[in-house]
Amino acid sequence: MTDERAQRLAKIEALRARGIDVYPVRFDRTHTAADLRDRYGALPPGTETDDEVRVAGRVLLLRRQGRLSFANIRDGTGTVQLFVSRADLGPDRHAAFDELDLGDWLGVTGTVMTTRRGELSVRVRDFSLLAKALRPLPKWHGLTDPETRYRQRYADLAVNERARRVFEIRWAAVRSLREQLHAAGFVEVEGPVLHEQAGGAAARPFVTHHRALDVHLVLRIALELHLKRLLVAGYEKVFEIGRVFRNEGISTRHNPEFTMLELYEAFVDYHAMMDRTERLVAQAARDATGSTVVELDGEPVDLAPPWPRVTMRDAIREHTGRDVHPSFPPARLRETAAELGVDVAPQWGPGAVMLEIYEKTVEPRLRGPVFVCDYPAEVSPLARRHRADPHLVERFE
Repeated sequence: MTDERAQRLAKIEALRARGIDVYPVRFDRTHTAADLRDRYGALPPGTETDDEVRVAGRVLLLRRQGRLSFANIRDGTGTVQLFVSRADLGPDRHAAFDELDLGDWLGVTGTVMTTRRGELSVRVRDFSLLAKALRPLPKWHGLTDPETRYRQRYADLAVNERARRVFEIRWAAVRSLREQLHAAGFVEVEGPVLHEQAGGAAARPFVTHHRALDVHLVLRIALELHLKRLLVAGYEKVFEIGRVFRNEGISTRHNPEFTMLELYEAFVDYHAMMDRTERLVAQAARDATGSTVVELDGEPVDLAPPWPRVTMRDAIREHTGRDVHPSFPPARLRETAAELGVDVAPQWGPGAVMLEIYEKTVEPRLRGPVFVCDYPAEVSPLARRHRADPHLVERFE
C-alpha cells in the first residue's frame, strides 16, 4: 500500500510539472450513465453515432489492448464503458490515458457507440483527470471482511454493488414512508436530541455536558415523549424520522446510533395503527424494490396486507403447548419456564417471566410479517392498559 501510494504521488508531481491540474474545480457533464442507458440502450451492436456527450465517473476497470484501451467508469447512477483509440487521441494522449489508475475520477467527452459485442460505450475524443486517487480500490470482487466493510463503509460502497443496492433500497423506503405519511395528513417534526433525562424507552443513554447552562444532558434514546407533547398541543397526526442513541451493544446488526420512525395519531386505537403499519411497510417495499415479496433466509416472504395477528399468550400456546398469563401464580410461571429450558431471574415478576418465555421459545420461530399483540403490563411502560384485561397492555410488535 505504501509503495502504491508513493507511485501515485509521483504521478501527481509529474502531471503538475506538465501544468496539469490534477484536482480541477469543475466538469460540466451532459449525461449520466443512466441517461445513456435510457436513451441509447436499444442501439444494435456495431453502431456509431455522432451524438456528443460529456460523462464523468470513477475508473473501475482498465484494459489495454495495443492501440485500443477500454475502461469502465461509474457515477452515481451506474457504469458506462469507454472506448479509447490511439487513432482518435494520438499516441501521447493515448499513453496518458493508459497511465490512469483504478479509482481515479475522470471526465470524458466523446460520441455514443456500441461495440461489435453490443456494449454501450462512449468513444473518447478527449478526457480530463478530475481527481487523482492516492490509494488503490479494494479488489474487483469487493470487500468480504465484515470488520473492514463496516469500519470503512465508503470503500465498501465504492466496490460492492450489493452494498450500494442496500443503500438505494433504504433511501427509497424512507422516502416512501415520508411521502405516505404526508399524504395521510401527518405533520413531520424535529424534536430535540439533547434531553435532561432519557425517556420513551428502556436503554442506557450517552451522557454529555452543556457548558453554557452547566448541566448534564443525555442524547435521546427515543422520539416518543416530545411527539406526545405535540398531541397535547393539539396536533392530531405527527411523526419524526430521526436519529436516536443507545449506549449498549454493537454488532453488524446493531449500531448505538440508528434511525427511528415514530408516529402518533389521535382518535384511533392500536388496531388502526396495525392497519397503518402494514400499509406503510408494504408500499415502501413496492416503491423501493417494485414488489412486496422479499427474500428472508433464502425464502420468499410476502409483505402484502393483511398480516396475521396473534396475542402473545396464543403464540406461546401454539408453539409450546403451555398456557401462560401474568395473572398466574409466579411459582407456576417459573415452573413452566424451567420445563421449557428458559432461565429467569429470581426478582422477575410474572410479566417479565412471560416475556422471557415468549422471546426464547416463540420469537425465533416467527417467519414473515406477523403482529404479536397484548404484552404484559409489567414490561410495557407508557402503553395503554388493555380494555379487557388489566394484566396486559394494548401493545403490538
